[in-house]
Amino acid sequence: MDHRIKLSDMADQQHQTGYIYEAFNAFHVRYYATENRAGKLVRVQKSHKLCRKEGKYKSATCNAVKNLCTDFLKDKVNAPSRVVTGDDVRVVDFWTNTYLPRVVARLKPSTLRGYKQIWRQLLKDHFADLTLQSYEGKLGQRFLKSLADTQKQNRNTLKHVKALASSIFTTAVEQEIISSNPWRDVVMPRDAKAPERTKHYTLEEAENMISALVDHVDAQLVLALACFLGLGPAEIAGLQWGDVDTDWIHIRRNKVRGDVVTPKTPERMASVPIIDQVRVPLELWRAKVQASEAAWVIADLPNLINRVIIPHVEGLNQCVPCEKTPKKSGVKWAGLYAGRRGACTMVVEATNGNYAVAQALLRHKTMTTTLNVYKKAITQGAFQAGMKMLEKTLSK
Repeated sequence: MDHRIKLSDMADQQHQTGYIYEAFNAFHVRYYATENRAGKLVRVQKSHKLCRKEGKYKSATCNAVKNLCTDFLKDKVNAPSRVVTGDDVRVVDFWTNTYLPRVVARLKPSTLRGYKQIWRQLLKDHFADLTLQSYEGKLGQRFLKSLADTQKQNRNTLKHVKALASSIFTTAVEQEIISSNPWRDVVMPRDAKAPERTKHYTLEEAENMISALVDHVDAQLVLALACFLGLGPAEIAGLQWGDVDTDWIHIRRNKVRGDVVTPKTPERMASVPIIDQVRVPLELWRAKVQASEAAWVIADLPNLINRVIIPHVEGLNQCVPCEKTPKKSGVKWAGLYAGRRGACTMVVEATNGNYAVAQALLRHKTMTTTLNVYKKAITQGAFQAGMKMLEKTLSK
C-alpha cells in the first residue's frame, strides 16, 4: 500500500493571500499551514511578522507591505510541497541506520569525531524516543535554551549542536520522510555566553618552550613548525621527509590518529618557506634519524606531546625519555594550535600589518578567517613601534 500523502492535497494548501494586520507597531500576516503532530497532518493558523511600521511601510494596505506579504507566502506557504511518506522513524534510529552511514565516507575523521561527540553527549538523550515526524521546532528552541541556561554551554557549542541537528533533519527531508526541517527557524539564545578567548603563544613564550626542550630536538622541531610556520597538529604529523626540500616544506597530507587524509581545504595543501628558526632543528633531526623520503618526520606526534613536550613546558610530570621531572618553562601549555595563532600574530607584527603574508602562511581561503580566528592582539612593543611610525609620519 502506498502510504505517501501529498501536502498539496490538503485543503489549506490552496493558494493563500493571507490577512495583513497591525500589532505592536508592526505589520503581520495571518495564514494557514499544515503541521505534523504526532504523525498526523493537521491544519493550524499561524502568524508571521512582516516588518516594523516605519519608512515606506506606512499601513497594512500600502503596496510595500503587500509585496512583503506576497513574497513571504510565495516562499513559505504557496510553494509546491514535497511528498511525505507515512513511514515514520525515531530520530535515534535514523541517525544510526541512515544519517551516519551517509556522512562517514565524505567527512574528515576529525569532523566525524566531533559529530559523534555532540551526538553522544547532547543530542542522543534529547531526541530519546521522539520520531522525525513528531519533532517540532519549539522543542529544539527549548533544548538550546536549556543548554545555555542549565549546562552553561557557550555560543560556539550551541552552533555546533544546531548545525548537526539541522543536518540530520535536512537528510530526512531529502529522504521524503518529513516535509520541512523543524530546525530551520530555531534561533540562538540571545543570552548564551560567549566562548573563552583562544590562547596564543608570544615570541618569548615560543622561545622559552623551545629552550626548555634543548635535549629533545624532535620536540623543538614540532614547536618551531607550529610557532614559526603556523602548521597545525595534523599537518605536522602528516609530514614525510620527501615533503621537505632546501627552502620549502610542502603540505601534502594530514594524519589524524593514524588516519592519513587530504588537508582540511584545498588552500591548505600548499608550501611554506623554511626560516632559520625552523631550519636548524629540522636539519639536526634529519641528521639524527637518517630516514628515507617516505618516512614520517615525526613518527608519533601525540606520544611526543604527552610524554616529552608537556612535561618540559609545564614541569609537572616526568618526561619519559629523561626519567625525571623537568623545571617549569614559565609557559602554560595551550596546545599546538596556540602556536599556529601565535605565528599569525607574529608575522603581522613583523611585516607592519601585512595581513596577506599571514593569510599565505596559514593558507586560508579568505583573509576573514585569518583575522577573525587566528590573529590575536599584538604585543605592547609592536603597538609602541607602530605609534612611533605614526608619530614620524605626522611630524613630516
